[in-house]
Amino acid sequence: MNDQTTAHREELLAVFDREMREQARPDGPGVRVERTDGVVRQVGGPHDWNAVIWSSPDLDAARADAAIAAQVTHWTELGYDEFEWKLYAHDRPADLGARLLAAGFVPEEPETLLVAPVADQPMTVRLPEGVRLRTVRDEADVDLMVRAHEQAFGKDGSRLRRQVLAQLREDPDHFFGVLAMAGDDPVSSARMELYPGTGFAGLWGGGTVEEWRGKGVYRALIAFRAGIAAERGYRYLQVDATEDSRPILQRLGFTVLGTTTPYVYRPAS
Repeated sequence: MNDQTTAHREELLAVFDREMREQARPDGPGVRVERTDGVVRQVGGPHDWNAVIWSSPDLDAARADAAIAAQVTHWTELGYDEFEWKLYAHDRPADLGARLLAAGFVPEEPETLLVAPVADQPMTVRLPEGVRLRTVRDEADVDLMVRAHEQAFGKDGSRLRRQVLAQLREDPDHFFGVLAMAGDDPVSSARMELYPGTGFAGLWGGGTVEEWRGKGVYRALIAFRAGIAAERGYRYLQVDATEDSRPILQRLGFTVLGTTTPYVYRPAS
């Protein structure tokens, strides 16, 4: 990695940290962002995504342990089944992950954080024969999205269903859902969240059922969402990618900024 590439990556990471983490806004209806104890956290209802999304880069060992303890106390007192500390590889102190582990958090699979300028993305949608796109507009569409998600990822889509229905109902201007349909069957689904006050649009989902992978459906969904982001004046696309998606995104010009790992705390029952 040459000096120019390194500088570009560091600049993108600094903008992301500032706009999407330190200055975070609520990511949906019914949630709020709080700043306390050297962290920024999102707090909603028990079925929302509750998480620490930023921690101060000047946390030392003692302050980190105190911040961890304070967050455990906060969510335990709320009576929630779980909450997440969203740890990024560059967060400090360097052993923050080990400190979370020692406090009872359980790490899940890491994902790769990638960012790309919207203007650099291809926006022509090319779909394989027999596949069409359908935007998510109502409850029936949400059910199709959940069906595609569950088939693609093998995970329960109950939380996704609640989240998308709430966004369609209460914040439709900053949410876009799209389905790839083969006949009456959803073969892929994806979402985009626009974050007002930032330059970022977040790409989420993008799961394709196994028999339709490798045919360009995932790339088509990115191009479709990139076009919407460009129309709305957003500068960057951001993705937390699995290892299946990362190589495709890199070929499309996304820059790897690091990794992010969900550390999940579940109070003892």
